[in-house]
Amino acid sequence: MIDALCDRRPEPTLERLLADLVPPPRFARARLENYVPDPTYPSQDEAKQRVSEFAARLGRPKGGFLAKLRRRPEASQGIYLDGGFGVGKTHLLTSLFHAVDGKRVYGTFVEYTDLVGALGFQRAVELLGESVLVCIDEFELDDPGDTLLMTRLIRELSDRGVAVAATSNTLPDALGEGRFAAQDFLREIQAMADRFQVLRIDGEDYRRRDGITEILSLPEDLVREHARAQEGATLDAFDDLLAHLTTVHPSRYGSMIDEVSTAHVTALHGLSRHHDALRFVVLVDRLYDREVPVLVSAAPGEGTARPRSDASGDDAAAAQAGESTSEQDASAAHEAATGGAPEGAEIFSDLFTAELLRSGYRKKYYRALSRLASLAHDGTKLLRTPQEAEG
Repeated sequence: MIDALCDRRPEPTLERLLADLVPPPRFARARLENYVPDPTYPSQDEAKQRVSEFAARLGRPKGGFLAKLRRRPEASQGIYLDGGFGVGKTHLLTSLFHAVDGKRVYGTFVEYTDLVGALGFQRAVELLGESVLVCIDEFELDDPGDTLLMTRLIRELSDRGVAVAATSNTLPDALGEGRFAAQDFLREIQAMADRFQVLRIDGEDYRRRDGITEILSLPEDLVREHARAQEGATLDAFDDLLAHLTTVHPSRYGSMIDEVSTAHVTALHGLSRHHDALRFVVLVDRLYDREVPVLVSAAPGEGTARPRSDASGDDAAAAQAGESTSEQDASAAHEAATGGAPEGAEIFSDLFTAELLRSGYRKKYYRALSRLASLAHDGTKLLRTPQEAEG
């Protein structure tokens, strides 16, 4: 019988929660030395230099009473990496983690809120307060209560001299815009912003450089057959998976995919409600962090198409002469997206409705589209023979 994510209800122990406060496998080898800034966007090189300087300040030699007093940054110090998805924020955050000696912790926003829930606020402060550095990835708003909790946690840690580094797709003083209007909430957010030096990182999604821009949908029979043949694989119908995600706290999605080699999802369709979409985004993030390939098949009629030429005019004349640029471009785009996928593979679009993509969570949704496209590309490569993979 094939395993399913829907059958998993993880109950991680406190020890597991603490052990997970390290960079994810995908970024295990990320270092400042192998972060290569795009020269087109000078802010990337500037961010690398500023992160390097921040790490150097934390790592200055300690000796004598006065040096001991200065061994941690002042309360006002912190670093906040802002920018679009795929520009290297997580790479730099992980590099900072590895560049600093001493006790440091690394987790996503939701992992910290779960830790506070498990330990209680004061115990979490005491535990994290022993660290030299606390790294928070994906500081994005889903719940105003959780955000107030995290801003308070940051303030408490900063007061204790703990350096805090965070990433987000939104500037600290813009968090909450267009979503929540409570005055006390906005006041807390502004207080958090005052504790960081903000580094804006511009650039394009690095995954697009490899031509991976579309989610590949495979025939359902092929997805099921592959799931049956793979050890450690899971197979779920999309609606069943969405329903199951409502019963598991998002902070546990990581432990839900423990020892999963490949995830398979059938009957994929578009999402129009935030509560379904945001949970699925978190699952995609955890699959991406853990480098778990994904094979998907779309529900019949659900926004799938193969690239085709719409040549007309001069393009049509060129096509008659065997020189159709549009057909060549379409073929190249299809090959980049499908990676040599088998017959019947299609491009799946419209995972999120236009309304969702215009909402305050649009950057989350676009990041998820990019990451799912990459994971689906990785899944497709598993179908290729060794000879095809080498080619």
